[in-house]
Amino acid sequence: MKLRVGTFNVENLSSRWRFAEVQRGEVTAAMSLAEFSRPHEREQAERSVALTLEDDKRQMTALAIAEARADILCLQEVDSLRVLEAFFANYVHRMSDIRYGHFKLVEGNDRRGIDVAFAARRDLLRPDQVTITSHREASFAEFGVYDRDIAAFGIRPDDRVFNRDCLMVDLDLGRTSLTLFVCHLKSMNNGKADGRTGTMPLRRAEARAVRSLVQRRFGPDWRRANWIIAGDLNDYFEVIGPGGDVTPKPPCALEPLTDGFGVNPVSDLPPHERWTHFHRAWVEEEQRIREEHVQLDYLLLSPALAERGAKVDIIRRGLPYRTPLDPRDPDRSIAKLALTGDRYPRVGWDRPKASDHCLLAVEIDLPHSHRD
Repeated sequence: MKLRVGTFNVENLSSRWRFAEVQRGEVTAAMSLAEFSRPHEREQAERSVALTLEDDKRQMTALAIAEARADILCLQEVDSLRVLEAFFANYVHRMSDIRYGHFKLVEGNDRRGIDVAFAARRDLLRPDQVTITSHREASFAEFGVYDRDIAAFGIRPDDRVFNRDCLMVDLDLGRTSLTLFVCHLKSMNNGKADGRTGTMPLRRAEARAVRSLVQRRFGPDWRRANWIIAGDLNDYFEVIGPGGDVTPKPPCALEPLTDGFGVNPVSDLPPHERWTHFHRAWVEEEQRIREEHVQLDYLLLSPALAERGAKVDIIRRGLPYRTPLDPRDPDRSIAKLALTGDRYPRVGWDRPKASDHCLLAVEIDLPHSHRD
């Protein structure tokens, strides 16, 4: 049975125009230019800017989903089930010839309220063939991943291990089955220059917990079972620099999920294609702009799925023009990038855009699975 499975960090698909006291990044630039004499005037203006930008952005997010033509979608940074359903009804279904349903979301642990979610083709399953299990309450102690590095954060053994959740989605597909572990691991941004290194123990603990979940779910038969770990895992094994130079970046917090365990089909692509995120920023210590293409989004396949092969698609047409689509091209000038085609209509230099991540999809040939 052939299936297309996709994962996509849709970047703050939210009904809120700000996160508590924190202004959403999309509106910060425009609001910084304005002055208001009364607080309510600023609030009204901020709402208007946010809504206008959101409509443009969500058309592009929907175009990426339509282009992927996935049977199953694992999503990150979704505000609520209501917003998810509204987005598909008013954006995706106006652009895609696939109709989605079976929407699932459980409120997780993220302080901004952004959660992981699931959707699938309506005609793929009946409602009673989809079962979800949240692990938002799971603790470090429960999975045996509490150690000295975690204690250094002031975390206790009974604190929650997942920064968002690991949503387990069991799909009964008739003669076969598939289980998804939908994740969004701890961000590398800790407000410091050592963001990746400083937050690595938290991501590694989450990765170890996910591995444990898979092994608990399938027992000694986990290698022969049909499962995929999907989501924004917020770490990378290598960096692709300007000119296409690839530099390994060990250690990586995701090693528990890949060393003798899940298989990353993106690693079989040519080096210049192995990325789902582009980062460009001024590095004060180096006094220069640093540009990096990295893979943050993953569909890690069980050994049983991987041995049957997988076709990988990475949807990049929704990225802003400032993103070089081919890391090998040494010309990063505005003149060159602004004339590069292969973008959706109305994509901007920095915004609007579909997301700051690419949609990653794989086509798999699902074998008959061991049934419980």
